[in-house]
Amino acid sequence: MVKSKKMTALAAVVMAIFSLLAILPLILLFIASFTDNATALAEGYSYFPSKWSLEAYRYIAMEWQMVGRGYLNTIIVTVIGTGASLIITAMFGYGLTVRGLPFQKLIMGMVIISMLFNGGIVATYFVYTNLLHIKDTIWALLIPNYLMNAFNIILVCNYFRNSISEELLEAARIDGASEFRVFWKILLPLSVPILATIGIMTAIAYWNDWTNGLYYLSAKNGRPLYTIQLILNQINNDVNFLATNAAQMGLTIDTSSVPSTTVRMAIAAVGILPLLIAYPFFQKYFVKGISLGGVKG
Repeated sequence: MVKSKKMTALAAVVMAIFSLLAILPLILLFIASFTDNATALAEGYSYFPSKWSLEAYRYIAMEWQMVGRGYLNTIIVTVIGTGASLIITAMFGYGLTVRGLPFQKLIMGMVIISMLFNGGIVATYFVYTNLLHIKDTIWALLIPNYLMNAFNIILVCNYFRNSISEELLEAARIDGASEFRVFWKILLPLSVPILATIGIMTAIAYWNDWTNGLYYLSAKNGRPLYTIQLILNQINNDVNFLATNAAQMGLTIDTSSVPSTTVRMAIAAVGILPLLIAYPFFQKYFVKGISLGGVKG
């Protein structure tokens, strides 16, 4: 009993240390975003800056019409993409757990292979742009990379096999329920933990994504579809360009007042804040879903 208490205390200390190591960079991020730009350049980032400033956020506020549009696009893409991904993944996983499905092992093998190999950026880009023609459309932000994930499918399959009674599903079929009714009325309500887990991971991926926009949205035609990550990256580039080339361009501005350093921190804070607010509400489902979907199998 004493040994067990010591191990528990040691585990608690270790977890506290690792938690602190994860939290401290976030705290520094937000503090640095409120630091005066000249102070950050002279003293570096600090938890106790000698001078505070809101210039980085004021600069972002000046571009708020563009930033607001980016937030709206990101919310639309995240909601639609996450919802579609959950439906597709759950249906795919359910099909792989139904007994007697033809070529079930072959399909599962293809899913696993897709985790190890892919066609590469060039082939993927050619398929999406020349065959599917999604360039400069909303589909460019929804379909590539995140709509269906092999790892999520395996999590769902393991959860369905180990956490939902096959006898319950068979009883529903005997009572005359169709496969769709079994899936929609019985399976999905019992799968909230794993679906919430996958939903969190997928939503984070969609929210933080900027590579799809980089590849499939052009500056000329795709700019109205820019998400918050692309918008903030553009602001960051504009600030750096302005601070570096103002003299060569003949601009009569004080470049020292341009928050070229702290604006990076403010941009990161603006991008990550909604996720930090939303995650605690889904944390219990995330932990339960990972343990049930990943450990058993």
